[in-house]
Amino acid sequence: MARRKRRTPYQVFRALALAVVVVSLIAPLLWMVAASFKTNVDIYDSSKAFAFTPVLDNYSKVLDQANYLQFIGNSLWVAFAATVLSLILGVPAAYSMSRFNMRKSALVVLMARVIPGVSLLVPWYYVFSNLRLVGGFTVLILSHMFVSLPLVVYILMGFFDGLPLELEESAQVDGLTPIGAFRRITLPLSAPGIATAGILSFIFSWNNFMFALVLSGADTKTLPVAIFDFVGYASIDWGGLMAASTVVTLPIMLIALFVQKYVVSGLTAGATKG
Repeated sequence: MARRKRRTPYQVFRALALAVVVVSLIAPLLWMVAASFKTNVDIYDSSKAFAFTPVLDNYSKVLDQANYLQFIGNSLWVAFAATVLSLILGVPAAYSMSRFNMRKSALVVLMARVIPGVSLLVPWYYVFSNLRLVGGFTVLILSHMFVSLPLVVYILMGFFDGLPLELEESAQVDGLTPIGAFRRITLPLSAPGIATAGILSFIFSWNNFMFALVLSGADTKTLPVAIFDFVGYASIDWGGLMAASTVVTLPIMLIALFVQKYVVSGLTAGATKG
């Protein structure tokens, strides 16, 4: 019988560090989900941290009384529209910056990526309020594109840099125009990168809170904003708040769980081609 190898101190440290990171990330989520099935009294009772009688009243408040189905639809529409428009504009922009070595434009995109969005909220609100767009879906989609579009361009620039230029040149020798070579050769090859950019764009838009808080209206609230309906001046409905947070968090976590291999493969494909 083969003897088991003893773990080195480094392997033990790595396993412990990984366990600490995993627990620190998962524990708040587990507490949130557990609290969503508790009454407010049980949430404050430390003796019922693990042993409690589950209730569904909090989810009834979220789904029935607070019009959260409408808010879910709002979040889906804003995230979907912002993602599609960002891809429509971002794919040709990233291709142009990559193929024509437009580094100054790329620097502008990078600056837009790192500029804090809060610094633009006041001028945006002023401009859009004068245009009477505040409270509608248009301003929400445009504001979410401020985050999504630079992200799409930033990801796809690296991906296009990794695609061989010789493929497009060969296609043009065979009679295709530059646009035809891009549409028939480059675009299909860049599908993993486009999928990665689209998935990340959707996730960022779904989780966006700051722009929606300032620019949305009563009928255009997204889920992250609607959560604050359970926060009052005198008290906080912790059970409803945790249920609403679960409704916001779990769908995007499931999406991220199922598409993570595509995101990783899309990010690494652009770095290994060429």
